[in-house]
Amino acid sequence: MTAATHSTLFPRVPDSADAVLEGLDPEQRAVATALHGPVCVLAGAGTGKTRAITHRIAYGVRAGILQPSSVLAVTFTNRAAGEMRGRLRQLGAVGVQARTFHSAALRQLQYFWPKAVGGSLPRLVDRKIQLVADAAAACRIRLDRGELRDVTAEIEWSKVTQTVPAEYTAAAAKADRETPRGPAEIAQLYAAYEELKRERSVIDFEDVLLLTVAVLQDRADIAEQVRAQYQHFVVDEYQDVSPLQQRLLELWLGDRENLCVVGDASQTIYSFTGATPDHLLDFRVRHPGATVVKLVRDYRSTPQVVRLANGLLAQAKGRAADHRLELVSQRPTGPEPVFTEYTDESAEAEGTARRIRELIGSGVPASEIAVLFRTNSQSETYEQALADAGVPYQLRGAERFFDRPEVRNAITALRAAARFGGNDALLDDAPDLPSQVRAVLSGKGWTPQPPTGSGAVRESWESLAALVHLAQDFAAARAGATLADLVVELDERAGAQHAPTVQGVTLASLHAAKGLEWDVVFLVGVAEGMMPITYAKTDEQIEEERRLLYVGVTRAREHLHLSWALARSPGGRANRRPSRFLAGLRPGSQAVAGRAGAAGAGGVEHGSWTAAATAGPEQAPRRRQRTPARCRVCGRTLTDGGEMKLMRCEYCPSDMDEGLYERLREWRGEQARRSGQPAFCVFTDKTLIAIAEAAPDDAHELARIPGVGMRKLRRYGADVLAVCAGRDPADGQDQD
Repeated sequence: MTAATHSTLFPRVPDSADAVLEGLDPEQRAVATALHGPVCVLAGAGTGKTRAITHRIAYGVRAGILQPSSVLAVTFTNRAAGEMRGRLRQLGAVGVQARTFHSAALRQLQYFWPKAVGGSLPRLVDRKIQLVADAAAACRIRLDRGELRDVTAEIEWSKVTQTVPAEYTAAAAKADRETPRGPAEIAQLYAAYEELKRERSVIDFEDVLLLTVAVLQDRADIAEQVRAQYQHFVVDEYQDVSPLQQRLLELWLGDRENLCVVGDASQTIYSFTGATPDHLLDFRVRHPGATVVKLVRDYRSTPQVVRLANGLLAQAKGRAADHRLELVSQRPTGPEPVFTEYTDESAEAEGTARRIRELIGSGVPASEIAVLFRTNSQSETYEQALADAGVPYQLRGAERFFDRPEVRNAITALRAAARFGGNDALLDDAPDLPSQVRAVLSGKGWTPQPPTGSGAVRESWESLAALVHLAQDFAAARAGATLADLVVELDERAGAQHAPTVQGVTLASLHAAKGLEWDVVFLVGVAEGMMPITYAKTDEQIEEERRLLYVGVTRAREHLHLSWALARSPGGRANRRPSRFLAGLRPGSQAVAGRAGAAGAGGVEHGSWTAAATAGPEQAPRRRQRTPARCRVCGRTLTDGGEMKLMRCEYCPSDMDEGLYERLREWRGEQARRSGQPAFCVFTDKTLIAIAEAAPDDAHELARIPGVGMRKLRRYGADVLAVCAGRDPADGQDQD
């Protein structure tokens, strides 16, 4: 399970700034080299956005353009921030701050509080739900466990949208929120909650941002000190920023524009927390001179998975849908998605577990399989089904790996063994690093074979097994590595929250799966009432549910299974039906009228925002709708990037001139040698095939071939036409 593209576990650090750019595609390279002014990266799922922005930071640092300590990269989860730090370390960009909004704000607040307010910062409460319960008791309002959780979420939403208790009723009505209790009651509870915090001298998670904003707004000297420290900002998952986070970012920036934001409006799935894609979609309104780069080359998923993902969004409505990116798969063809209908939920879970066991038996690692569901309450059925089938699993969203007690104890034991070295009897019969780790961890519960059943014992074993596998990979990558070297690596990984892979099938909600990927994904419970969820009533809520399913689909690299049950329990009434989102996409269903075109072919847009961009709907010109690319042989709609270049299906007959193709390959090789760049940077193989099939006679015919843009036409057009005409491009003479 990784959060981006496959890479070796311990890659070598690039030896120069230019080496950092190696292996990037043209759009990723454009991101990496756009180091000045505002930059907006619109990045579709699987297009390597994390790769692009970490290489951007690393290139700037290694080239001496950016000072590591002056860069602040912010994202939304500790896992994502930890992964970013790990990647930057591997690229040789040590010293860059990569944090969540909250951790960056907390560091600043702790440092400046004595100067701005005096004394020490109030204690930060880990969980606010007990405070909410106490506030309810003070108001003589009885809340059950579900209501307590929902009221807590309402208070969090109010704070990130900068809504005070007195304004809650009006704000909730304006946002059309489904409130767990009457709005007046929630406003009363919210006010009581805030009063309790003041009485107890504590602050909550959202207060960290609110107080940091207040300090920076009120104290110009402190704001200038922060701005002097951080000169350059990178914001990942920008579609998920809340109004409060956006305000904090603006205060960090001041009047500067050294900002790079990355996001995808089609992956906005956290609006219930106050997140909105408007900041991403309005970026060039606020920054007219921004460079915009669109990443649409999907390196994660097969053309079949990408086709389904694009089909989901083709039926979408609303502002985010107007800016959707149409992905173009860069991977070889794969199996078609599998749609399965079951009689009831138990049969669905058992059928899923059976298929997973077959996949593992065929050689697919358990860690490369995920079961994704809409709500956490669905997890228990699948835990039981997998346990009954003897399949190892892990729950996503539980404790962070390095915070688990068994992991902390294991690292302590490894550190002690490294300190004692040859004096530790445990290591007497362990000649190499992997065997030493196995010897130490065998005293902590690791065994060569996993324990039977599920539960805490199995989860603990899986954690220790992950450390054993990590030691094996570490030893293979670094000859002569010692136990002390491994302990240093583990400490660095713990600091970066760069966890090793746990060998088990992942069970996760769709929200928790964001940013992850697997070879095989099972999307379960894809039925009306669950997807979209029952309480999604408005058009905006329905569209967010569609985006949530899109996120689930795009987690799959190769195998994708979608299933639903007709009844909840065995023998129950079979009154359920498949999700409306699958209409026209699953076999036998009728298509829904969709939207033609999308916001995005990949590429780079420079310079300033036109009047049309800021005009109202009645003034803005209508965007030209794109006609879908179709095979010139069989007429099928094409979605694969390579097929679109050929303008035919990969398996449809070709009328290519083989001799012309070989001459074009020879010419391309010479061009690549002269320019010192890879051959594909001149023209890809697919583009050469398309040219050899078309055998163009003039520049107009050549320009119509996908993959031959105006820049390449100007640079190579005369040569290519000469080769096609049978002449030597060097001197214009006829070839033999």
